[in-house]
Amino acid sequence: MKTLVIIDAQNDFMPGGTLAVPNGDRIVPLINQLQEKFDLVIATQDWHPEKHASFASSHAGAKEFEVITLDGLDQVMWPEHCIQNSDGANFHPDLETSGIEAIFRKGTNIRIDSYSGFYDNAHQKSTGLAGYLKEKGATELYFAGLAAEFCVYFSIMDALAEGFQAILLEDATRALNEDAFNKAKIDILRKGGKIINSEEIAF
Repeated sequence: MKTLVIIDAQNDFMPGGTLAVPNGDRIVPLINQLQEKFDLVIATQDWHPEKHASFASSHAGAKEFEVITLDGLDQVMWPEHCIQNSDGANFHPDLETSGIEAIFRKGTNIRIDSYSGFYDNAHQKSTGLAGYLKEKGATELYFAGLAAEFCVYFSIMDALAEGFQAILLEDATRALNEDAFNKAKIDILRKGGKIINSEEIAF
């Protein structure tokens, strides 16, 4: 079963948001078109409590985008983003959501960030996504959304580790940093993932 996994297509990651991905809004029309072609469509949603540990504002003297060590893990100090029940946490208003069968929220633990749609960054807690997809009979996962070198990349890495076929739809994602994205793409291919553009999908 071919499944589309839409990663964090939320307002705060769009132009004008607090953690805007350049041109992030441009993928929304394509994601809407793609949804009609898949057997199953699911989405992830960053869903942070206030004063989340990944926010620079939660640490005295911390600067946005610097990397600190937090509970033994490297942690980027992000601007406040995707706070639960805020408009920034909502999906982009143009995203078609009627065909999304399930939404998996992540980053809810105030102490641990969660880039992947499958696990938090410490791999302490599963979102339940892997079990859900396996129960549905999903085998091929196609990834779109934001941001390419963070939440999309880490979701693909976990999907591969869980035994799924994982395919990045490169034209349906955008990155915060292109150099970092290029390194992520090399890693995806090295670990057995695939990278295609949406018109290459074989239905």
